[in-house]
Amino acid sequence: MMFAIYSLLSAGLFTVLGAGDVALTEAAVGAGISTILVLAVLTLARRYEHPTGGHNWLALAVVLATGAILIHATLDLPEFGAADNPAQVHVGPFYTENSYSDMGIPNMVAAVLASYRSIDTMGEAFVIFAAALGVFALLSVRPTRDMPGVRKRRPPRRPGKSPEGKRP
Repeated sequence: MMFAIYSLLSAGLFTVLGAGDVALTEAAVGAGISTILVLAVLTLARRYEHPTGGHNWLALAVVLATGAILIHATLDLPEFGAADNPAQVHVGPFYTENSYSDMGIPNMVAAVLASYRSIDTMGEAFVIFAAALGVFALLSVRPTRDMPGVRKRRPPRRPGKSPEGKRP
């Protein structure tokens, strides 16, 4: 659920920043497909999960320490939308001034993603391909009789044969 909420908030942020195509992609992939895949895997995982007793205090300590470090790191970030942000001072003006003359694409977001950051976009395509292969591998696993939670059944009888395999 948190993945979907985070993706929808990111899509809203992209919309506020004027990147409608990126917002639409984030909403479709992040909030839609990714959430469905995570819920499907969780549904499959519950069948084979064995509850353990007690709490894992080490995991809680690691999560709290990581959260504290991330929150502390956000204190050093520049204020949102400030004109003296590094992205506004260095990279932003270059893209704004040169994207149409360099690429000839009127949509600045598409020009940046397709041309200036094409290696990143290709890397993202590889990540999506690897994720699709992973989902295919997860969905193609057939339960065997040795897996916990799978009922053990006798093989079906063939008509005209007794259970011992002899004809009556």
